[in-house]
Amino acid sequence: MSTHRLQHHPIAVIGAGLGGLTLARVLHVNGIEAAVFDLDASPTARTQGGMLDMHEESGQAALRTGGLYEEFRAIIHDGGEAMRILDKNATLRMEDDGAGGKRPEVSRGALRDILLGSLPESTVRWGAKVTGVRTLADGRHEVTLADGETFTADVLIGADGAWSKVRPLVSDATPGYCGVSFVETHLRDADTRHPESAAVVGGGMLFALGEEKGFLGHRDGDGSLHIYVALRVPADWATSGAIDLGDTEAAKARLLDHFDGWDERLRRLIADADGALVARPIHALPVDHRWERTPGVTLLGDAAHLMSPFAGEGANLAMLDGAELATAIAAHPDDVEKALTAYEEALFPRAEEAAIASAANLDICFSPSAPQSLVDLMAAYGAESE
Repeated sequence: MSTHRLQHHPIAVIGAGLGGLTLARVLHVNGIEAAVFDLDASPTARTQGGMLDMHEESGQAALRTGGLYEEFRAIIHDGGEAMRILDKNATLRMEDDGAGGKRPEVSRGALRDILLGSLPESTVRWGAKVTGVRTLADGRHEVTLADGETFTADVLIGADGAWSKVRPLVSDATPGYCGVSFVETHLRDADTRHPESAAVVGGGMLFALGEEKGFLGHRDGDGSLHIYVALRVPADWATSGAIDLGDTEAAKARLLDHFDGWDERLRRLIADADGALVARPIHALPVDHRWERTPGVTLLGDAAHLMSPFAGEGANLAMLDGAELATAIAAHPDDVEKALTAYEEALFPRAEEAAIASAANLDICFSPSAPQSLVDLMAAYGAESE
């Protein structure tokens, strides 16, 4: 006979990404503890992606709320705000050195480490893959993990990304394919091993666009180049047999076929890539995604408003979501429903505005007139900021 006792948590957060950790940090600052559950076996089980630009009004504001702004300043990648736009011939169409910019670049992994280090060690339960959630008759929420363990929570927060297990409690929406897929590549120790590629990417962000496809890349703080090869292809392109990413050299050759006639310096971002190639089909929730107030449950980050990366808002909004949700809970400790209502009333219009911009920017980047369409957009942004 089992003697296992069901664990109960007043606040349970599913997902230890930037949004979930920001939520836990701001709650902790306010003397409120939350239990965070993440499917990764450990904090170092997988790489955390490349560089992020932190926006003043969202990501940076969240870090200030969490008392971590100075730690953030210490990990900024100097020069990372630079940007260049090229055409298929590698002709420079626009360049910005990023000087005086207000969106400094940081490593996603380093930022996550700051957030993890600011929490009690017992906050995050690693290796906790959620397989099911349900609401019980008494209003609590039950979560089942892959190892068979279950626990309950008074407040359940889905910070578990695009394919959230918590989302079905509040919404039947699912992410849809945006029509573009990335293939992620890396060129290590670029200045020494790949100097021509390092020169074409520059010190920050690269857009090399044309014919409704292209290269998006940036220089990481460790000197490597992080490149996304972008194509308008069917949703199942990477799994249908059109390309075999398990055979890296054959996959490179197949990718290069898409870039016949492009400047050889750009093609070498594929040909000289180090390590495996990884497919990243781009998905998004409906731009107006929202849900009816559901007692004791809410979402943040990609679970709430997954969008393409073309507004640079994903991580920033997730962190702002976490900070604002925690602040609302701290402001209404005896009325969680009031806190969740206030949070969602601000969340929905903010997320919709960003999602609309993201969808529009994707179309601009991969329009038949790109890269001129992107040059025009950046010029418009510059005019607005003057």
